[in-house]
Amino acid sequence: MANLLDELAGLRNTRVWRSVFRGGSGDSNLRRSLAVQQNVFLHLASVKIRRRALDFSVTWYLGTLSLGCFLILTVTGTLLMLYYHPSAPQAYADMKDLQFVVSAGVFLRNLHRWSAHAMVLLVFAHMFKVFYRGAYRPPREFNWVIGVVLLMLTLFLSYTGYLLPWDQLAFWAITVGSNILAAVPVLGAKIRFLILGGHTVNANALLRFYVLHCVILPLLAALFLGIHFWRLRKDGGLYTGEKTDE
Repeated sequence: MANLLDELAGLRNTRVWRSVFRGGSGDSNLRRSLAVQQNVFLHLASVKIRRRALDFSVTWYLGTLSLGCFLILTVTGTLLMLYYHPSAPQAYADMKDLQFVVSAGVFLRNLHRWSAHAMVLLVFAHMFKVFYRGAYRPPREFNWVIGVVLLMLTLFLSYTGYLLPWDQLAFWAITVGSNILAAVPVLGAKIRFLILGGHTVNANALLRFYVLHCVILPLLAALFLGIHFWRLRKDGGLYTGEKTDE
């Protein structure tokens, strides 16, 4: 172990390491802070965090678990796209191939489906936890709005993915849902026509739901996740209920 640590220390002092990690690393708090602030992935997180904020009782890790589900959905969804064609006669056949032909296809599809269900549950629980603890109060009200947007995106992701298997359950569920949407005053019928690409659930609707589910909504979710983490840092980190949070 000592030899491994010495080799890692020597690696950090090489020119290649210093060219990649400009902040460097070291034993001083300043260099540790620079390593976080100058990293494209780590700079969204706070350099320092209260010890109390790390307790399980503060967040129940619901936000982290929701993010984990989103990452699982991203990976499994990308793999499923390799075997799926968003066309009306072929989509259902692709689902059958995943079930009976593709190696580990059932596991892959079920992992994607159950992760989606878990993400909806976890995001709802996360919102309830934030509301119950009063973490939406000033100066955190803007981040609460961002959280509501992320909740709606999560629901839209789940809804748009419902049609993709193109079976009877998916067809009639989207038919009922789009008819409910058409009941919205003034703009309901136009929104329904825009989403379905017509007046009925057909191949146009399948293609539009596929683009929404695989491209537009995931990109929007990633964008608002970045804003959510950034605002969390700007608002002083995780809310712990202490007076110093106000």
